[in-house]
Formats: sequence, structure tokens, C-alpha cells
Amino acid sequence: MNRKKFEFKEVAVIRNDYTEKFGIPRQSGLAESCVSEIVFKENFRNPDYIRGIEKFSHLWLVWVFSESPGESINATVRPPKLGGNEHIGVFASRSPFRPNPIGISSVKIIKIDCERADGPVIFVSGADLMNGTPILDIKPYLPYSDSHPEALGGYSLQSTKGALKVECAAGIEDKLPSDKFKGLKETLSHDPRPSYQNDENRVYTMAYGGCQVSFKVSGNILTIVNIS
Repeated sequence: MNRKKFEFKEVAVIRNDYTEKFGIPRQSGLAESCVSEIVFKENFRNPDYIRGIEKFSHLWLVWVFSESPGESINATVRPPKLGGNEHIGVFASRSPFRPNPIGISSVKIIKIDCERADGPVIFVSGADLMNGTPILDIKPYLPYSDSHPEALGGYSLQSTKGALKVECAAGIEDKLPSDKFKGLKETLSHDPRPSYQNDENRVYTMAYGGCQVSFKVSGNILTIVNIS
């Protein structure tokens, strides 16, 4: 049987405060205070493409791991959640190193702006995509079929770290608008470090909201030491 060659169109791009891979939430929905914009490519800036989407509360985004290096694909990967030492099958993981570098994310619709020059723009929360990530498709989330409360979480539940308490010195919080700082704290509370790194003296730095955020972790306390 002759098969037609697959060709994918980039329909939109994500815009948000995550400008580097380090620090991005490892799954969607973990940092719900962080707002992202779905900005459509020029060919899809027609309100007809999203007619009726306002009747849904959540969306599925199908996107490309555009910043993952083009490495050879192996049958197994080493998830950071397992300390980077244990191998599991690539199809039993959400690793970006896949035969086809495609990701999926569930996000919540905040608002839709049809008046902007580059509109319509969909504002969503809980995205785990880096700024500039190409989006291949957008689908409505259907709670009656897409939600499975009884589902097993496999190794993803075997985390060695719980949520961190985020603290900072006086005055540091004022270096970001309050809404962005709330999103930053939510992001950091899920511990962006690889599971195998636990040096209490090490200062980590991540890009967020046009700033460089430096922090240290001791026990279950993450301290923001500077925002520049």
C-alpha cells in the first residue's frame, strides 16, 4: 500500500516567561499561575479556526520538542525522575528524545483576545512549553473521556522529592510583577533540579520572565538568592 508522506504545518507558537529549558515544569498543569499566549501563525489568524472553543475550559496542545538535539534514538531512556540512572522504554516515558519529537500538554483557557493585531490569541495557564515552541495542533479537552482518576502513574509517582517551600530575602520579590512572581514560586516549588543533584551549597540559575533567577536548596526549603 502506498502511503502519503506526512507533512505537518506549524499552526501557532507559544509565548511565555520560560526562555530556557532548565526550569520549565516537567508536566503541564504544575504551575497554573504561569500564563502563556498561543499566537497563531499568519495563515491561521482567522477567528473561524477557533469558533466555539470558548465553550471549553481546557485544551490539548500537540507540539514539537524544537530545542532537543538531533541525537540518535535509543530504545531506552533515563528519566530524571528516577535519578538519571534507571533505564525504561522510550514509549514508557515522556522523554523528548523520541522517534518523532512530539509533545502533548493539557492547558486551561484563561481568555481569548480577538482584538490584538496578531489575534485571535488564546491565553492559557499550566503550559510546560518553552517560549517559541511550535504548536502543530490544538484540540478541546473532553472531561468525560480524557479524565481517568483511577489511572496508574507508574514510575512518575516514585519521586524522591516533595513540593518545596520557596522563600526569598526581603526586596527580591519586588523585582518581578506580583503575578509573575507567583508563577515563579509555583514553578520552583516543584524543584527544577535533576533528581541526582542535591548539593546544598550549589547556586542554580534559571531564566524566567526576562530575568535570571538564582536559588539554593537545603532540605525542603528553596531560597531565591537573587533576581537580576
